[in-house]
Amino acid sequence: MSESIIAIGDSKSLLAIFGVYDQHLRKIRRALGVSISAQEGRIHVRGSQEAVTSATLVLEELQAQVERQGAISAEDVDRVLNRYQRKEVSYSASPVEVFGGRMVRPRSAGQAQYLEAIRQRSIVFCIGPAGTGKTYLAVAMAVAALKEGAVRKLVLVRPAVEAGESLGYLPGDLEAKIHPYLRPLFDALREMMEFDLIQRYKEQELIEVLPLAYMRGRTLNQAFLILDEAQNTTIGQMKMFLTRMGQGSKAVVCGDITQVDLVPPSRSGLVDAIVRLKEIEGIAVVQLRNEDIVRHPLVQQIVDAYAEPGKPAPEL
Repeated sequence: MSESIIAIGDSKSLLAIFGVYDQHLRKIRRALGVSISAQEGRIHVRGSQEAVTSATLVLEELQAQVERQGAISAEDVDRVLNRYQRKEVSYSASPVEVFGGRMVRPRSAGQAQYLEAIRQRSIVFCIGPAGTGKTYLAVAMAVAALKEGAVRKLVLVRPAVEAGESLGYLPGDLEAKIHPYLRPLFDALREMMEFDLIQRYKEQELIEVLPLAYMRGRTLNQAFLILDEAQNTTIGQMKMFLTRMGQGSKAVVCGDITQVDLVPPSRSGLVDAIVRLKEIEGIAVVQLRNEDIVRHPLVQQIVDAYAEPGKPAPEL
């Protein structure tokens, strides 16, 4: 008999995880064959070792969703349970420990492969549809590397490419106009660190979140670089970013090659780089797919609906 204990922040979160009249709790018990109870702000899970491991991962994922969204639905519970029952998650993939003792775990086999690639390679390209955790997991690995002292600073970068809207019509100065493009990176950071700590690290230049154009001319040693929305870089911009790496640095480049906002005839630097560089030792290419989507269960159906009929997803 094995046992696991999960700490829960407050009674409201516990109620959301268990569901009205414990409907979510009963579903998890039946599906995984475990005993689950709550006592003094902790969830106790008992059963066979494999069942306890699965149930713990399910409950932690649901807990994370409650923290982000405030609630979960029966469909959310079904989606998470189905994925763990099909053993899509590699239990051997090590979780990522960020600040405050929080653990970030892969939620699909593709995500586990992505984390292992980042651990083992100096440059990782990751492509996949929206909601597969490309940016979130990269930021988690970067924060963990900073926390452990493996790198001295984080540099999070995005190209400021207009997606059907004009920067010129946005209010404020240049910094205010660019900020919306960088907001997703700040959102991911807030999941890993307290706001005050982020601000202090920014003031100390341990964390930089900036547009891609601001990278020109720099050499970054012992830094963890992340280029988000990389499908919207030109070939020249991609070369510029990759050649910023100095000694002891690591780079993760992620994007969705089905959502290129560049004006023709410009070619995506992400697609070009994968073709040029994927055979180089020390570089990994990971492709996440629709089954790796971990947002609201409707997101996967939306992505499928927007796929071109009869045209398979691009292969590397």
